Amino acid sequence: MTDSRRTAWHELQRYWLRPAVIAATILAFDQVTKAWVLNTLGTVEGTTRPLLGDWLSLTLIHNTGIAFGMFDAGFSHVFTATSIIISLGAMYFYRYHLPGPHLLSQACLGLIVGGAVGNIIDRLRFGYVIDFVHVHWFPGIFNVADSAITIGVAVLALFLLLTGDGDRRRAASDDALLSDLLNQDPRRPGS
Repeated sequence: MTDSRRTAWHELQRYWLRPAVIAATILAFDQVTKAWVLNTLGTVEGTTRPLLGDWLSLTLIHNTGIAFGMFDAGFSHVFTATSIIISLGAMYFYRYHLPGPHLLSQACLGLIVGGAVGNIIDRLRFGYVIDFVHVHWFPGIFNVADSAITIGVAVLALFLLLTGDGDRRRAASDDALLSDLLNQDPRRPGS
């Protein structure tokens, strides 16, 4: 294996393997639950089945808006393109602006991208997203993909808020220390 291939493989493993596995898991769970809901409720929008009394039910909605049914104005293709751009932007931000391949940031990226791809698949297949989780006190109906995106963004924001650029500061400090050590003359005592 050449050095460039070895470097590429190391990059793939270090930065992208965990997020890809998490994204694939979220995507599979999202698509399986949507297929199950369509099999259980049928395809007629508004069909509902109670799960926990007046608190939780399955209610089929054809969402042409964004997450939780907001901005439902028939711009499905615009939202599809926007979702693709946001997913690519999240991957770029993760790789070049987050502090190293941190497990938490990798999990968040996997949740965000897996959820986004799940909803993109629906938009491409049906022209809308299948939403079905209806918590009666919550203002919208949602799905597994919406939940994954929301959790991923919220946890990532909290992580960045709490860590700030601490990892970068530590890395700069470590680099400065290493530079000082390497620049010392070993022949001079105390240097």
